[in-house]
Amino acid sequence: MGARVILALDSSTPAVTAGIVRRDDLTVLAERVTVDARAHAERLTPNVLAALSDAALTMDDLDAVVVGCGPGPFTGLRAGMATAAAYGHALGIPVHGVCSLDAIGVLTTAEALVVTDARRREVYWARYRDGIRTGGPGVAAPADVDPGPAAAVAGSPEHAALFGLPVCGPAHPTPAGLAAAVDDWSADPAPLVALYLRRPDAKPLAARR
Repeated sequence: MGARVILALDSSTPAVTAGIVRRDDLTVLAERVTVDARAHAERLTPNVLAALSDAALTMDDLDAVVVGCGPGPFTGLRAGMATAAAYGHALGIPVHGVCSLDAIGVLTTAEALVVTDARRREVYWARYRDGIRTGGPGVAAPADVDPGPAAAVAGSPEHAALFGLPVCGPAHPTPAGLAAAVDDWSADPAPLVALYLRRPDAKPLAARR
């Protein structure tokens, strides 16, 4: 039997997201989102606890965890994935990792481009058709991203507006999108692997010399 009550986490964008999702119909029972690019580590666990309280549930009611694995900044992804792994280990439940762009794109219709802020005047991007990824993920300057046949752009509104196409939601990975991005809840999840797409900004001391 597949997991039914899911803890969904994402910290790949400035939105620090925690939600409780009913797997059977993707109903979001509760969610807490803090938009602060510097608060991933500080806000994720309080958001989890608040969402559980809002849903009148406890940790023991959870059947599985899903977490966005990027692309995104190193520090944010590390906070989200480490938190997800810790909950999975402590509760003895599976932890599924998904592409964070998929958690946005799976909720789009027709042809869509999804972009999020990659800093350095670049975006993370992927293309979707009826919620299925058809290109990417990649990282590039907006001028170098080919939207293909996309009729709309989802993701970061500031960056989506650069493509001259209608801007649609979601603006960031949502609990329902994270749950919907899992291919098979009954399968054993693969190990969590962060999707960085480029080297971290921070460099070891030896590399700076």
